[in-house]
Amino acid sequence: MGASDGKAGGVLTIGMGGWNYFNYFTEIEEYFWKKRGAHLLVSPLDWAIMEAWQKAGVPLEAVLKGIDRAFESYQRSRRGAGKPMKSLAYCADAVLEAAEEQQEAAAGSGPKSPSTVADETFSREEIRKYFAKNMEKLTQAAKNSVGVPELAAKLKEIANSLGTSASLLDLPGKLDLEDLERRLTIFDDKIHAVLASHAPEEMILKIRREMDGQLAAYRRKMKPGQIALIEKQFVQKRLLEEFRLPRLSLFYLA
Repeated sequence: MGASDGKAGGVLTIGMGGWNYFNYFTEIEEYFWKKRGAHLLVSPLDWAIMEAWQKAGVPLEAVLKGIDRAFESYQRSRRGAGKPMKSLAYCADAVLEAAEEQQEAAAGSGPKSPSTVADETFSREEIRKYFAKNMEKLTQAAKNSVGVPELAAKLKEIANSLGTSASLLDLPGKLDLEDLERRLTIFDDKIHAVLASHAPEEMILKIRREMDGQLAAYRRKMKPGQIALIEKQFVQKRLLEEFRLPRLSLFYLA
C-alpha cells in the first residue's frame, strides 16, 4: 500500500506501508511514560488519541518527535512547573505538525519501495492464541446479547468469520500479515457498526458526557478533523468496554 499525500480536516492520511510493525501503541505508551516519569494507566482519551493517529496513518517516528516537542513546550510553560503532563491530548498538535513535516520531506525525496511487515513480528502460535481468545469473547458477548437477537446473531457471525480466518495460519508458505490485518479491520468495522446501531441511548449519552468531560480542556488546541477522529475512537473504545468485546486488529496483540 502506498502513502497518500492528502489531508482531511487537519488529519494526515498515510498508508499502512508507513510502518513495518504492529507495536505502535506499545511504543507510544512506553515513550510517553518515560517522558512523563510515571508508569500510569493510559486513559480512555489517551487510547482514543493513539488510535486516531494509527487510523490516520501517522508514522511512529512522527508521533515520538511530536511528543518530544510537546514536552519541551510544556516544560517551558507555567503548567509544567512541577506538574506532570496528564494526557497525550497536549501532544496532538505537535504530533500532527511532525507528521506533516515528515510527509512533505518524503514527497521531496522521490518514490520509495513499499515496506513490508517483518516475518518475525508475531509467530503463528501467538496469532492462533490471540484469535482463540477473541473468538471466545465474541461468543460470550453473543450469548449475553440474547435479548437483542440481531446483535447476538451478528457477533456470532463475526466470531465464525474470525475462526475461518484462523485457518489461514495453517496454510504453507509465508504468512501475509498485512492481508490478515485487512481482514481483521473489516471485522472490527462490523463490530463498531452493529454496536452503534444497538447500544442503548442512555449508554451512548453516558459515554459522550464522559468524552466531553475529558476533552474539554484540550478542544481549543486541536483542529476539527483531529477532534472528530478522536471522538469517534473514544466512543468506539467505550462501547467495546461496555459490551466486553475485544479489538481484533493485530495492533492489539502486542
